[in-house]
Amino acid sequence: MMYIDNINMWGEALFSALADQSHQLTTLSQQALGAGIDKYQNKDFKGAAKEFKRAIGLDPNSEYSVDATKYLAMSYQKLEQTDKAIDTYKEGLKIHRDRDDLQVALGNIYYAEERIGEAIEAYEAAVRIYDDPNNRFALGQAYLKADRQSDAADQFKRVIKMDSRSPNGYFGLGQALGAQKQYAEAITQFERAIQRNREFNAAYVEIGYLHADNGDMRQAEEIKSFLERKDRGLAETLGNYINKMTKPKMMFAYSNSSFPYYMQPKTKVAGMNEYLASADSSHTFNMIFQFSKEMDRTSVENVVNWSIERSSGNGPGRDYNNGLRLPETEVNPPAMPLTVIYNEQEQTATVRFTIRQNATGDGTLDPSRLVFAFKGVDADGNAMNPKFDQYMGFSGAF
Repeated sequence: MMYIDNINMWGEALFSALADQSHQLTTLSQQALGAGIDKYQNKDFKGAAKEFKRAIGLDPNSEYSVDATKYLAMSYQKLEQTDKAIDTYKEGLKIHRDRDDLQVALGNIYYAEERIGEAIEAYEAAVRIYDDPNNRFALGQAYLKADRQSDAADQFKRVIKMDSRSPNGYFGLGQALGAQKQYAEAITQFERAIQRNREFNAAYVEIGYLHADNGDMRQAEEIKSFLERKDRGLAETLGNYINKMTKPKMMFAYSNSSFPYYMQPKTKVAGMNEYLASADSSHTFNMIFQFSKEMDRTSVENVVNWSIERSSGNGPGRDYNNGLRLPETEVNPPAMPLTVIYNEQEQTATVRFTIRQNATGDGTLDPSRLVFAFKGVDADGNAMNPKFDQYMGFSGAF
């Protein structure tokens, strides 16, 4: 009997010793975590990483280990060691398989790195662990990034069903519908988000984006003006997007262009430049055009995108030679330029083209009603505004 009692006493002592040891390890882990946080806040990320690794090693199964895992990954991100941050979360998840927050954090890194397929896997795992609105919202955003708009919309609808008082589900659903070009329905969802939070300024930005996508720049500008009173940063973001989506215009021609685009019908070609005084002579002129925004250099300098022709049927007084029959002395304008040079700083195009004198040296021209047209694109890939892609001396850009 005494033998059994001794065994029991020995077992209790061993259990107590192990418990004490476990408590000590937990305490040391907590202390290492605290030291790591201090170093992290002081921007000593290398030192912080060492402390967080020590905290995990001392007590890998504790709650402190979860926090240390998060901070260790964050430290690696600060050190621009993304792969180590990813590995940290993966190792943490081997021990803490039930932690949806670690899955979400891992998904966030993948998302930021444009590794969307892996981000989706992480967010889906988070939803399986804990099905809540935040996890489903993150998954919906990843589906959006992957151009899986229908799947994204389904997630956001579930978010709304789970928490109809939050603006998040409506916001996400608006994004999904907007990506499918269902502009009116999308705006309705963003408005519902705003109804639930009047300070949800990101929803106003999205409405502005949709108006710009739909070509309604006036409405987009109104949203921008409204945001300037609430959040200047977001207003600037929207303004940049509006500019990006705005079709470029040909604004005007510079007066220092060498071609006399203001001269009227039956202008003597010889009077336009002294080099055209002789029969069969030629001279190269230029027209300098101002664009409304930055253009694509290759597109502007491709002469095939330009045309030069006589005006016809553009309104009262705008017909070439006032609509009268052309005299036999009338010379033909070139169909396209010789060269075009684009100035990125000034957003101008210098169009060089040649005018030829006729065989009898008495050629005529109507410079004010020659139409210079450009059908290229801007730096954002937008085609020209069809109402302002031509220029004529008589009337300006049209």
